[in-house]
Amino acid sequence: MRDPYSLLGVKRNAEPDEIKAAWRAKAKTVHPDQNQDDPSATSRFAEIGQAYEVLKDPERRKRYDRAAEMHQTIMQQRNAAREAAERAKAAKANAEKVMEELAKANAQNAKSQAQAQAQSQAHPQNQSGPAGETPEDMIERIFGAAAGDQAKSHPGGPAQANGEPAETAKADAPGAERPPLPALAIDLIASIVRRFRGTTPAPEKAPDISVEATVTVEDLLKLNAVTLKMAEDREVRLVLEKGMTEGHVARLKGQGLKLAGMKSGDLLASIKVSRDSRFRVEGFDLHTTLSISLEDAVLGGDASVETPEGNRNISIPAWSGSDQTVRLNGLGLHDDAGGRGDLVVELRVVLWEKPNEKVTDLMRHMRHGLYV
Repeated sequence: MRDPYSLLGVKRNAEPDEIKAAWRAKAKTVHPDQNQDDPSATSRFAEIGQAYEVLKDPERRKRYDRAAEMHQTIMQQRNAAREAAERAKAAKANAEKVMEELAKANAQNAKSQAQAQAQSQAHPQNQSGPAGETPEDMIERIFGAAAGDQAKSHPGGPAQANGEPAETAKADAPGAERPPLPALAIDLIASIVRRFRGTTPAPEKAPDISVEATVTVEDLLKLNAVTLKMAEDREVRLVLEKGMTEGHVARLKGQGLKLAGMKSGDLLASIKVSRDSRFRVEGFDLHTTLSISLEDAVLGGDASVETPEGNRNISIPAWSGSDQTVRLNGLGLHDDAGGRGDLVVELRVVLWEKPNEKVTDLMRHMRHGLYV
């Protein structure tokens, strides 16, 4: 279902009376009797009714608002992960360039040491690149003065007494030709400097990434396993568990972004239930629609309704309108407390396919106060 606030044309902080008035106005406008030439009028009228069902119930409205906020958060996380991946790609390219330079410096350093040993049997005390070039000088030569300053002040230097790296210093290089490198690039450069000096700390964790896991109602009922296809042609298996429903976010540790030299990030899988012709998911409850005749709506009666466990007979209370429901306990999704949600049967009053003269005459008498 689309956003119920948009369907009814109300704001998210609308009061119940305002929502009810908007529903009545919309229902009159899109009612099939007023739009007999529009084949989609019935479905639009039902959609308006579903939107009102969500917003008129305070608990259902709260659940929808929470799910909408979670969806927005997931989209923000997804954008952040995408940006982090792009920064990581650029940082990796810069790091590979530094590695090439360090390899050349090591070869030159070994050659210089061999020559010095042959001449004076003296061993150099400091590791450096060609012509006494330090790793920081090399970074400055490759990336500019701003990067060199950041690498010197970053955890590439001596560690603190407690073994934790010093805080990253913000570069302040007025007049520098190049802007400071992204923090992730500086982290990679600093780790290379530490490796050059012989001190390699534990690898840092790559950013988490978010994906959408599309499942069916049957998958959630049977707790099936679904396969998630990743961008790099990698497949990840997600086993559905009790307590998972629309909007739930499952964390798969170590299945996220994978970058060389870094610990793999986590994969955040947001559950999205695919459209089902029989049931609609709201929290751990399943909703279905049952069409009833005008006489059953007024007088009450019995009807058969489809459930996840086969057809069930239900009793329709007398004087039931299209805004009423019948709840069947324990026929919904598995919740996180060891139980199950309910199956909510939404009643929809429908007229006969062709006009009935007796009913029309009765309604005319009732309108004018002439009861028979």
